[in-house]
Amino acid sequence: MSKPTSKIDIFTHIMPVRYREKLLKIAPPGLDIIVNVGSTPTLFDLNQRFRIMDKFDGLRQVLTLSAPPVEQIADPKQAEDLARLANDGLAELVHKYPDRFAAGVASLPMNNMDAALVELDRAVKDLKLKGVQVLTPVNEKPLDAPEFLPLFEKMAGYDLPVWIHPRRGQDYPDYRTEEESKCRVFSVFGWPYETTVAMTRIIFSGILETYPNLKLITHHCGGMVPFLRERVIGSYDRIFKDLKDDVRQRLSKPHVEYFRMFYNDTAINGNTSALMCAYEFCGAEHLLFATDNPFDTELGERNLRQVINAIEQMAISDAEKEMIFAGNARKLLALSS
Repeated sequence: MSKPTSKIDIFTHIMPVRYREKLLKIAPPGLDIIVNVGSTPTLFDLNQRFRIMDKFDGLRQVLTLSAPPVEQIADPKQAEDLARLANDGLAELVHKYPDRFAAGVASLPMNNMDAALVELDRAVKDLKLKGVQVLTPVNEKPLDAPEFLPLFEKMAGYDLPVWIHPRRGQDYPDYRTEEESKCRVFSVFGWPYETTVAMTRIIFSGILETYPNLKLITHHCGGMVPFLRERVIGSYDRIFKDLKDDVRQRLSKPHVEYFRMFYNDTAINGNTSALMCAYEFCGAEHLLFATDNPFDTELGERNLRQVINAIEQMAISDAEKEMIFAGNARKLLALSS
């Protein structure tokens, strides 16, 4: 059995140098995610990043801006400026290192939607970025909030994907009687839950019915949906009739078919059985190689090693593995190589 050599890691994180310098000046002191940024040099040190990438044949990355989202740390005007700075930096990296970076993904000032839509046009038309990343929730607002619908309309028109990244902090308590989450529950389990909530709200709001060609990429392999698929199907089959009339009327086909419209990345730290579960739910056509680089115990190398190995061990054809490793990304992002 041959191993696919070309690999496009579709969900990696980075911080362009000038953006990082500006971020550290204006971010609130003690913000936990800023501490994380400082302890992960491969977010900004390209030499270290490239040394790790060189250990894996045929590897290129799609770059997204690392958290925090600009709208979390800046007022609407500052967020606009930060997004422009970040997007300029991403575009510069892709232009300078095309053999390393297959594409860049825009960030938008989601607390300033007029500016966000203008920046989206600039990012796609002028900078040639290949989509946008949104973090959910957006300053505690759901992605299906009416103010965000113009973004989905534009992305459907551009026929480019939206990368959905979950964002919960320690201030999301595990129980209502507490003030904060303990033992990192907010990220280890809360992020897949947040992804699942966002997917469900997008479906039942009718966004995918209105924009059937809209392409949405979930982080961490579709949250909980592929692994609880029979519960999802059975539960909504049972309660669908109890949903409000306007909710039911937004859907023209079974709810599970909308869940299968999402593209799901493989960034679950390497787990063949879990990937097979996702494969059985959405098919190879909707799985995308990703590692969440560089966030692991080895500055990105561990997840690369484990995720690649997990995909290679999947009981699927070589052609399907090639789709997951690179083919789907090329098609989705209209990449020439």
